[in-house]
Amino acid sequence: MSAAASARALAVCAALAVGGLAVAQEAQPPGAVPAPTDAPASETVPPTPFVESLPKDIAGVPGTWDLSRDGSTRRCVMTLSSESGEAGRRLSFPAGCRRALPVLNGVAGWLFTDGTLRFVDKNVRPVLPFTRRPDARSLVAQTESGEHYSLVPLQIVAMVPPASAVPPVPPPAPATPPAGTPASAPLAAETDLGGEAPPAGLYTLDRYRDQDVCRLELTPAPAPAPVRLLDGCRDSGLSVFDPVSWQFARGRLVLNARRGHTVNLIPTGDGRWRRDPEVGVTFVLRRIPAPSR
Repeated sequence: MSAAASARALAVCAALAVGGLAVAQEAQPPGAVPAPTDAPASETVPPTPFVESLPKDIAGVPGTWDLSRDGSTRRCVMTLSSESGEAGRRLSFPAGCRRALPVLNGVAGWLFTDGTLRFVDKNVRPVLPFTRRPDARSLVAQTESGEHYSLVPLQIVAMVPPASAVPPVPPPAPATPPAGTPASAPLAAETDLGGEAPPAGLYTLDRYRDQDVCRLELTPAPAPAPVRLLDGCRDSGLSVFDPVSWQFARGRLVLNARRGHTVNLIPTGDGRWRRDPEVGVTFVLRRIPAPSR
């Protein structure tokens, strides 16, 4: 092969090599890296299925309930028993409840029929026939005079999981949980309200006109962080609820009870958080400065 022919052959090979390199560069853009096999976990706390706390049958009713008259501060923490009485099943409450809620003067027992809970008189006639609210967190009843009463479960049989459903005790959590660890509190598929988490510290509970009835401390720790109920709490409802931890998820402050049920609160400004949905007597947590030592 002549020198000229060899030169032409080398030029063709070089052109083909350059073209192949260009095609390869077009197929994979500069700086591109292979997609990871496992996508990183999202830092957004995903919602978990809502755990309904209302009883579905008579076996789930017994326990402690909070009865209140809507639009007022009148309320009563009562116990519904599984024992039979002269008018359906027995119920009990402090003597002061009759003064706070005169409607209880005519209540002698309770029944659960056709999937609904009823407070009845001594002749087993309905006094407060309750129905479920759409939020599935409380019951509501209307009297003949037009008053509305809310009944909220605090600690009832329906909230206790069966023994077979209780998970084993998990190992101690690391000091800094990995990003994307799902929240443990049961939350409904609610709209993310956004906003900033409430600062840890001391909070007081306001009930309509009754201010500072109970104080609790939201401790600074990885979620769910411990809650400490301070001595001298004058609110029996919160004491029975027995909050043990708190967390911020989807724009809501979530209080977790020892039994596993929750109360969701949304911000109203000026360091205040109110219960959502707002049923029964007003439930507002208000941040207050820690006492000086």
